[in-house]
Amino acid sequence: MAKIENERQVVRSNVDVVLCDIFREITQRKERGQVAAYIPELADVDIESFGLAVVDAGGKVAAVGEADTPFSIQSISKVFTLTLALGRFGDRIWERVGREPSGNSFNSIVQLEFDRGIPRNPFINAGALVVTDLILSGHEPREALGEILSFVRGITADSSIRIDETVVASEQRAGFRNAALANFMKSFGVLVHPVEHVLGVYFHHCAIAMSCRQLAKAGRFLAHLGRDPSTNLMVVQSERARRINSLMLTCGHYNGSGEFAYRVGLPGKSGVGGGILAIVPNVASIAVWSPGLDVNGNSQLGRVALEMLTTRMGWSIFGNFQ
Repeated sequence: MAKIENERQVVRSNVDVVLCDIFREITQRKERGQVAAYIPELADVDIESFGLAVVDAGGKVAAVGEADTPFSIQSISKVFTLTLALGRFGDRIWERVGREPSGNSFNSIVQLEFDRGIPRNPFINAGALVVTDLILSGHEPREALGEILSFVRGITADSSIRIDETVVASEQRAGFRNAALANFMKSFGVLVHPVEHVLGVYFHHCAIAMSCRQLAKAGRFLAHLGRDPSTNLMVVQSERARRINSLMLTCGHYNGSGEFAYRVGLPGKSGVGGGILAIVPNVASIAVWSPGLDVNGNSQLGRVALEMLTTRMGWSIFGNFQ
């Protein structure tokens, strides 16, 4: 046991040093991408912002930059809604949403028409709307949203996590494409509940605000076979945790999923707020935030920082090639 603990201390020390090095390098980068200006509230976020946090199995947090500044997690919330839906409905959810990379924009309606209203995966907008529709089963919208928020607060042990209502209002004003997706799926009978209910819950859970520290804690169960290592409580069945990680690897970054797997080598989920949640199986959960996005809608410097981290720590699931 003493030897194992010594090894853990070395890893923790290495993470602290590596994070500091990454932070220094990232702050010198000039090309940061573009903020998500199509959501008015996100257009005003400081593009210079950057935070990075790593939580290990023992619960120790290593963090740099603005790791305690809340930001809109946007599509990263789809990881948590998928977890809830799998817990309630199991594999029945795959009757209404697929598990394949989309090959198109995250809000594409063209593919939906080709596939007769069945979204390719639960991480594109259409797929997340279907998952939200499932969570609404037997609930009023307020109850469904309360379940999602309670789940996120529970897995982080942090009741301060909230929904940013200004972001919700901003998304509702600009959410025409999502409304089109929802109505199109409703026409095929893929959505069961009223479109306005589905959209309302969807806009709200995407507007959950979390810091890198909170988000990294929220992902710990996916790094540890579905179990919260602090409480030893099972959040989701091990097999389902593995399935969620596999979907994060193949679909978590939209058209940039292949590049992210190639560069970073971890399951990850991005959001247009500039955040990325990444999972190192059996080791750690990572969250990074840099609001400038690349052409695929993923954090440009967030991906770069994660590539630096996995390369230097040897954390790629495909092996250490240093």
